[in-house]
Amino acid sequence: MLSTIDAVTAFGDNPSAFLALNSEKAAFTTPGLAGFVAYRQHGRYLVQFAGAFAPPADYPALLRGFLEYAARQGRRVVAIQLQRADAEIYAAHGFTVNQVGASYAVRLADFSLRGGRFMRLRNKISRARRSGLTVDEVAVEEYEPRLAELDRQWLRAKGRHVRPLRFLVGERTGPLQRHRRLFVGRCGEQVLAYISYSPAGGCRPGWLHDLSRRRQDAAPGVMETINLTALERFQAEGAQWLHFGFTPFTGLDPAHEVAGASRFIARLVRLLAAHGDAIYPARTQLAYKEKWGPHVVLPEYLAFHGRPGLGAVWSLLRTANII
Repeated sequence: MLSTIDAVTAFGDNPSAFLALNSEKAAFTTPGLAGFVAYRQHGRYLVQFAGAFAPPADYPALLRGFLEYAARQGRRVVAIQLQRADAEIYAAHGFTVNQVGASYAVRLADFSLRGGRFMRLRNKISRARRSGLTVDEVAVEEYEPRLAELDRQWLRAKGRHVRPLRFLVGERTGPLQRHRRLFVGRCGEQVLAYISYSPAGGCRPGWLHDLSRRRQDAAPGVMETINLTALERFQAEGAQWLHFGFTPFTGLDPAHEVAGASRFIARLVRLLAAHGDAIYPARTQLAYKEKWGPHVVLPEYLAFHGRPGLGAVWSLLRTANII
């Protein structure tokens, strides 16, 4: 049987596939079938991350096995971050599927900061560099105490009611850290910010701009300078894509919906897109991603086995630590 990391590498045609390997997620497998389903239990729901990581021949049977596993426990399945191909398979297996957001990606061979479109971004990066910022790719172990302190400062600056997002973002520790890459912005010995990048496979291989943290008092342009440094390194190495990951409540289009989509969920998602900044800073994230001029915007989906309900939405939001 394939390991979970081998299954993600072989079958993970999802920009965020590597996040299925986070330590907080469980892996459902079935004897005789290749691949797995990543999930976490919350209340009477099994909250699934992405689609099944399996070859096409085993995918439907693995999904049915997971649904039977949930039913034996008296639980239902809700899935988040499905790609379009996953969405169609899930709809055919009794799921109600709706677009919930989009992911964004830059084709590295075509990326350049030249031209008027990127003038503000270039100026912001230039100011950050003139402030004394240096950016390096580092090993997590060498910086861990300073990174942990930055995490604490970042969370305090967000306010006592803010929780660090989980389930939909990656990690920067654990046994799989050797597969990730970490770029740190410093002024002298003080760590101002960092961005962790996870490998991305599938039809658009490259890297995923994942976990990031920044001191509240860091100069403007720090994150952009770190990302440009990493992007140029990836370009030089011949990587094909830089993915900026999933942002809920963005890129919504009725044309992206699959057959049988719930009108109630569609209205709820659009309501959150218009007024949900207090729950999730989607507009801020989108503004950051759009400044890089993404070449591809991919719709991503939310799926409920059976009829959707507020209980499933609540379990999903709690699992992601949004509320």
